[in-house]
Amino acid sequence: MMNQTAIFIDAGFLLSLGGHRAAGTTLRSAFTIHYESLVRGIVQTVKKNTGLNNLRVYWYDASKDGLFTEQHKRIGFIPGVKVRLGRISYNGEQKGVDLRLALDLVGVARNGSASVAYLVSGDDDLAEAVEEAQDLGMKVILLGVRRDESRLGVASVAEHLALTADAIETIPDQLLDSSFTKVIEWDNEHAVQAASIASAPEEHAVQPTKPAAPTPAVMAQKLKAASKEAPADSEAEVVYSSGGEHSGFHGKAAYEQRELSVAEEIGGKVARSWLASTTQQERVELMADRPQLPPEIDRTLLKDCAQVVGEWKTDQQQIRRVLRTAFWDCLDKYS
Repeated sequence: MMNQTAIFIDAGFLLSLGGHRAAGTTLRSAFTIHYESLVRGIVQTVKKNTGLNNLRVYWYDASKDGLFTEQHKRIGFIPGVKVRLGRISYNGEQKGVDLRLALDLVGVARNGSASVAYLVSGDDDLAEAVEEAQDLGMKVILLGVRRDESRLGVASVAEHLALTADAIETIPDQLLDSSFTKVIEWDNEHAVQAASIASAPEEHAVQPTKPAAPTPAVMAQKLKAASKEAPADSEAEVVYSSGGEHSGFHGKAAYEQRELSVAEEIGGKVARSWLASTTQQERVELMADRPQLPPEIDRTLLKDCAQVVGEWKTDQQQIRRVLRTAFWDCLDKYS
């Protein structure tokens, strides 16, 4: 077996955690990624930790019909990177990504191409592939995003997978901060600027014959008016406090009420992030399909909530209803 490393990256896992860290949401349009610096930084981190050269970076993602998008092509052109694509099903779910990763991991171990594998994923379904690679003589190390409040020390990693791996290491915070950038949000400052443009006189104003879809300028005016009626939402990260109680709620009821409040805040935050990066036509199409949410948005709501309250609580129907209702309520507020 060659004494070198191989890096296996579940792109959905890494981009969700990095994006949530930068923008407070896993919605892809809410943040930008500097792929080359991110990949190069991970390779450098692995070499610093092991002293070994790297065979290759395997990058796993999904796309419609498993075809390369322009983004995947840019990633694939990064030296030392191999892009492997699964498919996105009709309901927005990824298919074949975990299987490709598992087959490659075991294949590299069987061929003796690398002695140490670094796995950037948290999926419990990979545990059996990790064990098979270990049985073939490979050392498998999880590389995650640091989260101090987790007993594993990393975010969103299944405990079974963590128990299977040989060790757990973390991606440097500085690398994540420099690789993920938050897209400008639909906030009060930009709403005021847009409103001032909307209020400027036009030389050839045309009276519409039917109600027009809300434009960003109109939404900005409504946002400005709404901000006068109620205090602006805090942009601080949602945290739980062990001290103090809310009047009227005690014990289990108070705990459940806090979780519902968190879900409501997350639903509104995802809606504002989506509004900041969408087009007028996309808003019209979304409202036409109401109450059905596109899979990407619904998946973002659930992922963002799971980051805060945990996956098993996010599975509760009451939490999911609050998330979706808060998203629609926020859109109604600015529409």
